[in-house]
Amino acid sequence: MKSDFYTAIAQIAAERGIPKEAVISSVEHALKTVYKKEAGIQEDENVEVRMDPATGGARIFVHRHVVDEVSDPVTQITLADARRERPTIKIGEVLIVERTPKGFGRIAAQTAKQVVLQKIRDYEREMVYNEYQDRVGEVLNGIVQRAAGKAVVVELGRSEAVMPARAKVRSERYRPGQRLKVYLVDASKEQRGPQLVVSRAHPGLLKRLFELEVPEIFSGVVEIMAIAREPGTRSKVAVVARQDNVDPVGSCVGIRGVRIQNIVNELQGEKIDIIEWAPDQAGFVANRPSP
Repeated sequence: MKSDFYTAIAQIAAERGIPKEAVISSVEHALKTVYKKEAGIQEDENVEVRMDPATGGARIFVHRHVVDEVSDPVTQITLADARRERPTIKIGEVLIVERTPKGFGRIAAQTAKQVVLQKIRDYEREMVYNEYQDRVGEVLNGIVQRAAGKAVVVELGRSEAVMPARAKVRSERYRPGQRLKVYLVDASKEQRGPQLVVSRAHPGLLKRLFELEVPEIFSGVVEIMAIAREPGTRSKVAVVARQDNVDPVGSCVGIRGVRIQNIVNELQGEKIDIIEWAPDQAGFVANRPSP
């Protein structure tokens, strides 16, 4: 194996943001797979790969159990044969011998390349899933990348999410490079990698935007009790104050309407009515027509 192979591993790890140990582990697994295939070994525990951090060289060691009579020559060795390697070894012990094939470094590097790349992709997918699985229900900043049929692909940092047709707002037009806020609906594991689904039509987007713009809602002084939304057209938000002398509607509107206007701008002109929640149905219904 080339002496700069270990340096290449470190470079890949740095570029992909993956711990170097994870990449090295993938390389060792690939080399073990190559050797086992050539030697006809099935059990993982009988093969050990040792990499030299300085040179990047790899050496193969095979573990064999010392027995009186060999029933499996791949995993076992007689006491007489074992003592040629280690004179003091006894029955029941494990003999570790080097079995690095001639030219193994060059062959292994070529064969292991695709396996290593696949391991790296798997690790990156796992990182994406772990990053977003606990963020379902949050608002994320995204950049429109491209159309994928009736869906839209949105870039979220180093990851991509899909906004299905049902999650789009009919009145909105999505252009490549456009920045917008999206609501993370789902993060699931699929065979081809993690699937992130975002939405611009979900009522949760409106609720999270209010939490971002209105400190009283974020702190719990004002609470959103109900949301009725017709995406892109009009929404109604019912709010209630949890402290005395707090105007829940005024808190959401903000001075000169700056808070509610920021939300309207983010939703590209969607009209939003804020009404005060009433515990009795008659009072709540009376408030509903009020913008």
